[in-house]
Amino acid sequence: MDVSLTLIIVMAVLFAAGVYAMLERSLTRVLIGFMLLGNATNLLLLIVMGVPGNAPFFGYSDVSDPLPQALTLTAIVITFAVTAFLLALIYRSWQLGQADTVEDDEADIALRERTDADEDVMDDEDDAGDEDATTDFVDVRTAPITVLHMKDHPSIHDDAPTDRAWGTNPAAAGPADPDSTGETGRGSDEGEGRS
Repeated sequence: MDVSLTLIIVMAVLFAAGVYAMLERSLTRVLIGFMLLGNATNLLLLIVMGVPGNAPFFGYSDVSDPLPQALTLTAIVITFAVTAFLLALIYRSWQLGQADTVEDDEADIALRERTDADEDVMDDEDDAGDEDATTDFVDVRTAPITVLHMKDHPSIHDDAPTDRAWGTNPAAAGPADPDSTGETGRGSDEGEGRS
């Protein structure tokens, strides 16, 4: 397999520049970095493909590998979708604050100002809290999801056949529905034949 050294160098430079640009606080630079990473990925897949060959419909000798081509198409679509999403974020950020930079909020500043002593105190508090940890469903007989049945709502008329176990007597279960077609009686006859 003969791969061009120029493609490898260009791919490495694109990856390095893309990662460097994505580490910035400006969303526009993050977008440019992501686009550079997408193009570097396409070059990587082109390099992986190896020596170009014929299309599969020209014959069976020296055929090009179709998998990297399909992966390249997928990478192009993903890069386009994320680029559109980042453009929407940049536009909304510009509408709200007339800037596309990500600023520190109060939680970030408080986290940066914490000392090692504060970290040790918080670690000790976490260790003590693990012993008393309980869940909401310990020793609770009811499930968090309640299943409602049609028999719980007498005001709703249900004409669907009911689920009865085989071999039960429909007369003991209650009065039959006058609109039913006799489906309930059949279950008891078949149940007696099976037992």
